[in-house]
Amino acid sequence: MKITLLIAAGLLAGVCQAAELDRTPLEATTVEGQKVRLFPNGRWEYVDSAKAEEAKKVAAEYPENKTRPVDAQGGAFGIGRLIMPGDKDYNRGSLNPKMR
Repeated sequence: MKITLLIAAGLLAGVCQAAELDRTPLEATTVEGQKVRLFPNGRWEYVDSAKAEEAKKVAAEYPENKTRPVDAQGGAFGIGRLIMPGDKDYNRGSLNPKMR
């Protein structure tokens, strides 16, 4: 029984360590010689901060990157009104008098 527990603990530790290694970004070089950082989720960014800022500005112009702001409320599944912070309806709670 003890041997089985030790083997299971060793396997679990190995899996946890492998999962931790999977999360670290890889450093790579493009064909043009630019240094980039590759993330496990498919995202990438330039290592050089000046080029990274320039790329963020270019990416912000594409319509698919213009999504709902993080602080906005509403707009479930892209349907409905987005309520921005500062709006009179922002964080108003329930309109049911029993719930106030």
